[in-house]
Order: sequence, then C-alpha cells, then structure tokens
Amino acid sequence: MKAIITAGGHGTRLRPITHTQNKHLIPIANKFMLDYAIEYVRDSGISDIGIIINANDESIKNEFKDGSSRGVNIAYIPQEAPLGLAHVIKISEKFINDEPFIFYLGDNILVGGVAKFIKEFKRENSNCHLALSKVPDPNRFGVAEVANNKIISIEEKPKNPKSDLAVTGIYLYDPAIFEAVNNIKPSARGELEISDAHQYLLDHGLDISYSVITGWWKDTGKPSDLLSANQLVLDNIENDIKGEIVNTTINGKAVISENVRVSNSKIDGPVIINEDTIIENAHVTPHTAIGKRCKVTNSTVGYSIIMSDSVVRDVSDKVTNSLLGIDVEIIGNHKDQSAHRFILGDQSRVEVD
Repeated sequence: MKAIITAGGHGTRLRPITHTQNKHLIPIANKFMLDYAIEYVRDSGISDIGIIINANDESIKNEFKDGSSRGVNIAYIPQEAPLGLAHVIKISEKFINDEPFIFYLGDNILVGGVAKFIKEFKRENSNCHLALSKVPDPNRFGVAEVANNKIISIEEKPKNPKSDLAVTGIYLYDPAIFEAVNNIKPSARGELEISDAHQYLLDHGLDISYSVITGWWKDTGKPSDLLSANQLVLDNIENDIKGEIVNTTINGKAVISENVRVSNSKIDGPVIINEDTIIENAHVTPHTAIGKRCKVTNSTVGYSIIMSDSVVRDVSDKVTNSLLGIDVEIIGNHKDQSAHRFILGDQSRVEVD
C-alpha cells in the first residue's frame, strides 16, 4: 500500500505568512505541519509516499529530500496548477501503479493517526473508504448523505447540506478511483472535484464505506486553526527540560531544549521552547510554541506560535493568539497597552504604543 500527501496550494488564508514560505512548513508545536502527515502514514506501516508539490517550489524537497531522515521513501509529484483534488489523484496514477493507497491532505491534524482507517478499509474490502466528521458548518465541505449505514450521495460545498457529515482530508482507494478521475469533467470553478469522483463511483455501482472521526480533527486552513492544532499537540507533551533554568518558576508541562536559557521568568505550561532561545524577565503562558534562536524579554506571550529568530521585547502587556513568522521583531515602549494579537509574515518589524 502507498500514500499520497498533498503539500501544494498557495495558503491564501494564511497570508502574509505564506507569501514567503510553503504552508506545510509552518511549525505546529515546533514541528513542520507536513511532518505530522508523514508520521501518521509511516506509523501505519506505509513507507512509499508521493508528495504533491507546486511546480517550481523546491522548499519541500530541500527539507524532506528522499525521506530517509523520516524513515520513509518520498517521491515528488509536481502539480502545474491547483486543478482540484481529483486532478491530484489523476497525476499520481503512475506512482500508485495499481496498488491501494491512502490520500491524505497534508494540512490536516488529527488525534490517533490514520492506522485505524486503513484497517477499516481493508476489513470493509470497499473501493473507497472515507473518514467523515460531524461539523457545525457542513456547507464549507464535501458532505456525505448516509442511509442504512451506506453513503448514497456526496455533494461539494452544498447550499443546503443533507447531513452534518463532512468528508475530511483522509481518503482510501483501490485502483477504481482512476477510472473516476479520468472520466469526470471540471466543475464550474474549473477544478476536478473529488466529490464528483466519489459520486462517479456510486453511480457505477462501486462501494464507498466510511468511518466517523470521534476524536479531534482540524483542517489547518486559517490562523485560528493553526493555533488550535498547536494547543492540541501541546496538551499531549511530556516534561523534557534540558536548558538552563535560573530563578524561574515552571508550572505544568514544558519541553525546553538544549542551549535555552530561561531566567527571572515564569513558564506556565504546556509550552515548548526550541534550541538557542533566550527567555528573560518574561512570562510564557499556556499553549505557546517558541522556535529556535528567539528572544522574549520583559514581555508576556501566550497561546501563540513564534517561529525561529524572532524577538518580542519590552511589550508591557500580553502578546496572545498570535502567529509570528521567521525573523519577526515586536518592540514595545513601556506605555500602557491592552493585549495584542498579531499575524506577521517573515522579517516583519513592529513597534507598539
């Protein structure tokens, strides 16, 4: 069995962060978003992975290379334009080569990985197996209509959804899916829709089984989603303190890497702080991930993702609910402030009054 993982697209809802980096290289709890998808697949026993990338984008290749550092074998499949998820499957046919496979959208984070879905797909012996999730806003997703424990129709982003069961970014297929993606037509928005491919399977008498996700699942398309995923992962960390801790109180769980110095500060976990970072006269509150070579001094930060080489200094009130790119500086001037929320792209510079 093989795997296809998407790592393309343009991440428009995460701009300005994605003006300068691939969305799938944004860290969640100081680990690349794409690493989670690869780990889920690897831990289910699959080692051959095709990663879909934007044509001419070398950033994913440069980081993951042949996959050996992650214990997998990676082939890269360039997509010339965002022509739909069914198009992704279409261009992956040579890589799959008549094997069953899992198709995983690389910006999805979930509890428990994907092994259970693969097991259920094999047990059902169906042509397609979908992971569904009950959502409050099904019109944002492909929606499955279910009757007598069978999927009977699937509609993409319907105005009047027939259920609250969204099709998540986890799909399992046998080779029958290639007939579907090679026979459907582009939708009104010019894409080959995965929901149309699924409906093709149903219309031709093929079997689509399903599971309902009972744990936490998130499509990390917006900054708030990234922060929620960061919270989820941090809630499950274990204490691992290797850095230098001086005159500092640590409450709750924390991962503090080597060559980190924390002095005259307070850390309220869960928190993760990467190598070569300095925390001084600061307060780090729960669900905060701080990357490598950062400096947080005379400031309070919380519920945020702070990427590498960034600085928060002399901000007299809390920086919270924030997503800071690489090499960002936020410098305060000690005047009274309310809490601040920032979404700043790489190399931003901000002074706050």
